[in-house]
Amino acid sequence: MHCQTESLPLLQSVLDNIEVGAVVLDSEHLVVLWNRWMSQHSGVLCAEAISRNFFDLFPDQRGKRLDGAITQALRHNMPSLLSQTLNRWPLPLYADKARAEQGERMHQALTVTPLNIPDEERHCLIQISDVSAAVLRENLLREQAMALRSQTLLDDLTGVANRRHFDIAIDREARRARRTGSPLSLMMLDIDYFKAYNDHYGHQQGDACLEAVSAALATMQQRPADLFARYGGEEFAVVLPDTPGETAMQMARLMCRKVRGLHIPHEASQAPHKLVTISIGVASTDNGPTGEVYELINAADRALYHAKACGRDRVETLSI
Repeated sequence: MHCQTESLPLLQSVLDNIEVGAVVLDSEHLVVLWNRWMSQHSGVLCAEAISRNFFDLFPDQRGKRLDGAITQALRHNMPSLLSQTLNRWPLPLYADKARAEQGERMHQALTVTPLNIPDEERHCLIQISDVSAAVLRENLLREQAMALRSQTLLDDLTGVANRRHFDIAIDREARRARRTGSPLSLMMLDIDYFKAYNDHYGHQQGDACLEAVSAALATMQQRPADLFARYGGEEFAVVLPDTPGETAMQMARLMCRKVRGLHIPHEASQAPHKLVTISIGVASTDNGPTGEVYELINAADRALYHAKACGRDRVETLSI
């Protein structure tokens, strides 16, 4: 099947006028169909795409979820729907030239469907829909709900922002940082040997410890856009917009010192000073995020794990 086919002009006309991207791959991942929508939003003309390997056109998708979906379709005859929540903008597709220059990809919904053609090898159809308008509506509704129900965004025990508030804030700040190219840092921290603390002193005293630590750390975020949130259990998160990695590291060290300076006894701690301490993992994107939000969260979480593995009461960082 070619870009311009005299035998099927009606089919080609239909494919070129539908408002979704349509790509057909053969069993070798070579492009055999590439419609006008794809040319318009990818900047790759049909003549340039036909007979090219799909993963040569989009090399960053090798080994990703879309790669697996294509393999499932071609080898196992299984269709796939890529979750828009986890795969918001997998392909470098842009609504217009201005957004392309800003690097602002359109939000995408992708389906991969096996095509069983008589007397031919199996092919697969990739359909891409622009869901940016729907995402914008969802974001506006989410922000309106946040304004109307701000009381639901606070943690009951500590009074700081809760997990829901964190999820909204990190998504908003990542989108803003991606749009402006500004730095964004994230801290993930937790209280060292907190299970041992609970077991030794009891859960009521454990709650008091959480309250004391969160109250001390919450006062260190002075800018309105900074967010200190309880992520879950004894784990907290700090969102720092417009903050490069080195600045975030300096703040994290001060936070460790602040908690150590509370002099909360912790007889069950394995640390020699027997005080409550915290470990912090820092992740930063100094030139604006280039990937998904969960990649930044995972990086900060891995840095936290490294801090705990290296002895606790310390700060470790990971750039993405």
